[in-house]
Amino acid sequence: MSRQNYVFTSESVSEGHPDKVCDRISDAILDAFISQEPNARVACETFATTNKVVVGGEVGLSDRAVLDDFLHKAETIARDCVRDIGYEQEHFHWKTFDFENYLHPQSAHISQGVDKDGAGDQGIMFGYATDETPELMPAPILYAHAVLRRLAEVRKSGEQPTLGPDAKSQLSVRYENGRPVGVTSIVLSTQHVHESQTSDDIRAIVEPYIRETLPEGWITDKTEWWVNPTGTFVIGGPDGDAGLTGRKIIVDTYGGAAPHGGGAFSGKDPTKVDRSAAYAARYLAKNVVAAGLAKRCLIQVSYAIGVARPLSIYVDTYGTGEVPDEQIEAAVARSMDLTPRGIRTTLDLNRPIYARTSAYGHFGRAPEADGGFSWEKTDLADVLKKAL
Repeated sequence: MSRQNYVFTSESVSEGHPDKVCDRISDAILDAFISQEPNARVACETFATTNKVVVGGEVGLSDRAVLDDFLHKAETIARDCVRDIGYEQEHFHWKTFDFENYLHPQSAHISQGVDKDGAGDQGIMFGYATDETPELMPAPILYAHAVLRRLAEVRKSGEQPTLGPDAKSQLSVRYENGRPVGVTSIVLSTQHVHESQTSDDIRAIVEPYIRETLPEGWITDKTEWWVNPTGTFVIGGPDGDAGLTGRKIIVDTYGGAAPHGGGAFSGKDPTKVDRSAAYAARYLAKNVVAAGLAKRCLIQVSYAIGVARPLSIYVDTYGTGEVPDEQIEAAVARSMDLTPRGIRTTLDLNRPIYARTSAYGHFGRAPEADGGFSWEKTDLADVLKKAL
């Protein structure tokens, strides 16, 4: 039996974190291509540092002339992203950073397998769900995201104009009898505008928003607070530390509470199973838990490049399943077409819905009317029940 009483920690980073700036630009470029052509091929990487943004990778549209025109739009997209995030620093300003574009047409050797409906690469992908929160997500990562999302809201609204875009949160959550019941420590580092602001000043600003975000009773007089523990944090974003697409994959998924496959998500179109199959695995795991078939569920799928069907499907309910895991595996395989085309069709992934995923987690978000976060729906729960 797994441990029932313990403390587990997860961290999140804000949309202004250097790596997240890069994720945002890569996904915004992806959205632009998919808006032009739903079957566009994109594998876009972004690098950012002081006064510099560089994009590169492989892209494809059916019309080469349109593709050439779109390649020139990448700079405008990148500047719009940085402006929306909020960077107007002396050494990283959306108007003035140097931009370099190394995007080029997709390799014909890769596209030949994808064009036959095969997977865009080999790899393993995981999905996870747990009934410890209404969103069926692990509590530490869910609330670490929520804290930063709330601080971004009050920064952008002008309610707290002295906060900067770059921030990190970390929550240590105490579990009793396998359920989250409180927070033993809160770590929050946030960029701020004035060098004269102390750690105490910043805590006075952020504490009310943290308290309103976390469940009632989770913060006690024993909870440790570490707000800007190093002191001044005025220089932030890519000026403070270089950023790169795909370096926050644990932040993007389950905060370390479940395994992660070999690939990042951002900047990749949905023919890349690194992204789409991870979304499908989350969708299936969430529906297993939503159906009451288990309290926790981990699903792994694996693929080979150019091959449509998954090579394996693995389910682990950590001993919480109402039926044997082997039966859930069989039900999962029958309930959803897990070929790359089947995933894209079922979850309607050929839409410009990806820039919004680039910060505050790809999972645990509410499904949106335009198809965003479709993998968070629980419309397969009854199908899985019937399959069993």
